[in-house]
Amino acid sequence: MLHLSGPPAQAQQRKRSTTRTKSKAQLERERRTTLRRIKETSRILAQTQEKKQASIGQLNALKEKLTVQQGVIRNISTELKTVETDVRQTEGQVQQTQQSLEQLRAEYARMIYAASKTANSYNRIMLLFAADSFNSFLRRLRYVRQYSEVRQAQAAQISATQQKLSRQLTNLNEQRQQKSTLLSNQLTEKKNLISLKTQQDQVVTKLGQQEEKLGQELTRRQQAVQRLDNLIAQRVREEIARAARAAAAARAARANAARSGVRGGAGGTSRTSAAEEDAAASRVNRVTLTPETAALSSSFADNQGRLLWPVARGFISQHFGRHAHPVLKNVVVENRGVDIQTNAGEPVRAIFDGKVLTVSSVPGMNNIVMIQHGEYFTVYAKLRSVSVQEGQVVKARATIGTVQTNSEGTSEVQFQLWRNSANLNPENWLGRK
Repeated sequence: MLHLSGPPAQAQQRKRSTTRTKSKAQLERERRTTLRRIKETSRILAQTQEKKQASIGQLNALKEKLTVQQGVIRNISTELKTVETDVRQTEGQVQQTQQSLEQLRAEYARMIYAASKTANSYNRIMLLFAADSFNSFLRRLRYVRQYSEVRQAQAAQISATQQKLSRQLTNLNEQRQQKSTLLSNQLTEKKNLISLKTQQDQVVTKLGQQEEKLGQELTRRQQAVQRLDNLIAQRVREEIARAARAAAAARAARANAARSGVRGGAGGTSRTSAAEEDAAASRVNRVTLTPETAALSSSFADNQGRLLWPVARGFISQHFGRHAHPVLKNVVVENRGVDIQTNAGEPVRAIFDGKVLTVSSVPGMNNIVMIQHGEYFTVYAKLRSVSVQEGQVVKARATIGTVQTNSEGTSEVQFQLWRNSANLNPENWLGRK
């Protein structure tokens, strides 16, 4: 009897199948995410193109769409490799099954041929009655029955192997069709990529003809950034000093209460003067935390890498830190936070629980909101409208305003993150979108 595969081989095959299933599931999730990003970016790009003029916002949207498009092609290539591996494995399985089927058929043919010589009823009866004892008769009877059972089992195994082969061939045809579809999709997406690169080159060329205008815009932005930096630094210093004064006053009150208890309420208690409190506060370079604000700070820090984005849709159009200007040669720009390009009218939301520290307006940055989370501060600039007030306690996801759309049709929010007076990279704190 021919055995096609033992339990260890079956276990390994199931393991490989599970691994491939997980891989395909991962690829499917990535595919859905990529399609969503393409849809979002296409909508944002269309808004920047409504003005019929080249802009940095349009260039940023094209770059993002190019990046996503390259991701689509990589995803298809990975999926294609997986399918090609499946095709090769299935082809090998089909070949093995065909060989097994041929061997089974050959064995069955030999068995039928051998049985044909003594297969009639007369020969079987003569075989039984030629036994020289009753025990010999029983043994011959069992032999005749087993021989018949073996033939039936052999026929059943041939039928099962044929069905298995049929399933494998169907699966192979489906995999080959999937491979053909993926190759076609890959070709289409590569054509889309070439088209996007052409559009990008055209926008870069047009922007290159506007160097003077871009230089003026850059100067205005740098001035706006400096004004925003000054405002943030001032408000952080004020909050550090305020918290220090409050802590000093609380300590003084506790000390006075303790002395009063010792002296039985007698006079002569001393108080820390306002000038002394201000002097002490000026020497502090971090927010003095109460138990409540310390817990809030700790919770904020624990969520590093998982914090909400300030907008539900969009992409980072300008990253944190120093980097080359996208058009102007030999010009380096510095970003204290990240610029996130999004849809016109997109709601801007608090990324974590906190208290609104500042609502203000800065020329070039429009409206800004600054929220305190213990010793952490988040800043949301380039807002068209604001829907919160200073001192208001807000929860994560609470809408604090809407994004501004500039004259070129670019809707962009500037987001910054600080810990006391230290500027942090928001990309290390925001979750994967």
